Amino acid sequence: MAAPRHGRRTRGLPARAARALFPTALFLALCPAAPAAAAPAPAPCTADTGPYQWEMEQYLRLPADGRQSPADCEAIRAFQQRQRLAPADGAANLETYRTTLVVEERRRPNRDGKCPARARTVVCVDLTRQLLWVQYDGSPVYEAVPVRTGRWGQRTRDGWHEITDRVVDETSTLYDDAPMPYAQYFSGGQALHGVYGDLFNGGGSAGCVNLRLADAERLWNTTATGDPVFVWGRKPAT
Repeated sequence: MAAPRHGRRTRGLPARAARALFPTALFLALCPAAPAAAAPAPAPCTADTGPYQWEMEQYLRLPADGRQSPADCEAIRAFQQRQRLAPADGAANLETYRTTLVVEERRRPNRDGKCPARARTVVCVDLTRQLLWVQYDGSPVYEAVPVRTGRWGQRTRDGWHEITDRVVDETSTLYDDAPMPYAQYFSGGQALHGVYGDLFNGGGSAGCVNLRLADAERLWNTTATGDPVFVWGRKPAT
């Protein structure tokens, strides 16, 4: 059977059959690719002046006047997106400001040597800077992340401890069944664990070391029962 002529009966052919019947250039002319969809434009950045506006302007090397401008909002939102903060809305809030401090400390969190080096995994908790990291033989194996430790009157106990028990889906027996995901107990009822919602609200914990949920999950996959935990310093305002 003769091949169909150009312009006849080809419209109903499957694409595979049409490719076999016509040269590539002719096939592309007859069956052009659909145009790529344009990426949606980012939503306007409309956050108002935040409580840490001046600090964020200083950190991002923007004109520091303590007042939000469209350029400030865009720069802060870009920083939030790089650090995977949510919502990334350009607001100069506490979480965003605290993240700048963590970023500065990430490369050398133990530059002052206050967390002792051991030839094993050690969880380091700095109450003064409200940071946690894990090191092995003095070298970080889990980068520094922000934490929330005990408030006034319920201070996180300092000194050497050890992870004694781990419960991935724990709830508190002392505080109204409060969720404690990825709980790792290290000093009696005090544990390293994640929190749902904003880590930076509330001022402090009841003695536990609180982490953002994703950070607590990564810590769970880094540590094990028996690993030492070293806590030092003093939480501001306690």
